[in-house]
Amino acid sequence: MLKTMQKHGVTLAVFAAVLTGLTALVNALTKTTIEEQASKQQKALFDQVIPSDFYDNDLQKSCFVVDAPPLGKGMHRVFIARKGDNAVGAVMETTAPDGYSGAIQLLVGADFSGTVLGTRVTEHHETPGLGDKIETRLGDWILHFAGKTIRGENDPAFAVKKDGGEFDQFTGATITPRAVVNAVKRAGLYAETLPAQINSLQACEE
Repeated sequence: MLKTMQKHGVTLAVFAAVLTGLTALVNALTKTTIEEQASKQQKALFDQVIPSDFYDNDLQKSCFVVDAPPLGKGMHRVFIARKGDNAVGAVMETTAPDGYSGAIQLLVGADFSGTVLGTRVTEHHETPGLGDKIETRLGDWILHFAGKTIRGENDPAFAVKKDGGEFDQFTGATITPRAVVNAVKRAGLYAETLPAQINSLQACEE
């Protein structure tokens, strides 16, 4: 009886060891592929918020992490775009904390003079059929930020029409577009402060 139990114990131990080894092997073999796909998806998203001819550096490797209230609570990544030796703009991860159904995550591209180059929503929980029109698959509303210039913190035009601005709100849903417009505005204004602090920014960990 004891020998049988010991035999089964050894068998289970061997099986567990083999399974662990196979899992580690699969992870090792797929890790590179997963990282490559993630990098391609990130690059495709960058191309939507900043023109490829606007910069000539490897934007994905020009990553910094910042604790900047205008971008939302917590740490956010900022990618500095350069043309030659000159920093010319940034792609910023930012959060609109006041969406109708919670925080809305955004990617905003902007130069350093207040002009938004592009904006995309990367995550949200807004109401289907109403607030989700911030997605490109459901409409072109989010595309209207490209080329818009923010003329200071009190720029009346950079707001939804209900608040006297130039951006449309959605029928039956004003909270969502208002949250996005305000978040993009804060990010664009923050971008104007970046040239003075680039040399002190903390690089992202590899």
